[in-house]
Amino acid sequence: MNSHQPHRVLVTGAAGRLGRVVLADLAARGVPAVALDRAEPAGPAEKSFQGNAGDPALVRAALSGVDTVYHLAAIPTPLAHPGAEVFTANTAATFTVLDEAARAGVTRAVIASSFSVTGLPFGPRTLVPPYLPLDERAPLQVADPYALSKQADEATAAMAALAHGLTVTPLRFPYLVFPGSAEPADLAALFTRDPVRGVCSLWTYLDSRDAARACWLASTVPLTGCHPMFLAAPDTLCAHPTEDLLDRFLPGVPRRAPLPGRSTPVDLTVARTLLGFAAEHEFTENV
Repeated sequence: MNSHQPHRVLVTGAAGRLGRVVLADLAARGVPAVALDRAEPAGPAEKSFQGNAGDPALVRAALSGVDTVYHLAAIPTPLAHPGAEVFTANTAATFTVLDEAARAGVTRAVIASSFSVTGLPFGPRTLVPPYLPLDERAPLQVADPYALSKQADEATAAMAALAHGLTVTPLRFPYLVFPGSAEPADLAALFTRDPVRGVCSLWTYLDSRDAARACWLASTVPLTGCHPMFLAAPDTLCAHPTEDLLDRFLPGVPRRAPLPGRSTPVDLTVARTLLGFAAEHEFTENV
């Protein structure tokens, strides 16, 4: 396996909140970026393309001179759009971007998967993990169109790796927090006051700067094939000890390892082993 040095990166969803952070991260590394989004990108980019990431002709044009892809474009929840739109838009964009990337000779791609692929956050009924800490071997419990789209995205990534030899890393992002935003403090206060509100996400989070760095690592470290992986900060976004939370809200779920303090109940071994990734930014206010 050889490491990879991106020379020009296509970032889809470049006008989104994570996309902006990723563009800034690439600029800080001196790596040119090509931005693609329905909206006007809000970060530094060498070129910009406006339109749908599911449009093959547009994606083909945006891939000119590109050797690496960060596919971040998606409808991010099943709550604001009809289910058919969420599923078809997300999966069509992922297939189109990876298929066109492979045809263009791109060798590395990173796609934004989600903790929601587990089925826990948006399920129509209360679902519980099969065991904790949760890891990538856990069976998915897909019961909503967004989770289904992410399951299909990961399958598309695996297909692209097998069919074209494209190295694709689906990053299962949790709730992302952004520097300068009041959201993490508000959410931490909510989870501390009413912890049941965080059960479906296992109280996990990740700073957007760490998310951008994970994209970089996934596009540079020696790696082949397709490797979906969970990412999260090492501690939860809740002031209560994790094992107390699990005793109270998930008492019947088997535990495979101790979870001292505010340890996140997600196994981060794959990201640490394959990417050398560990979060550097932890939220401590009000927790």
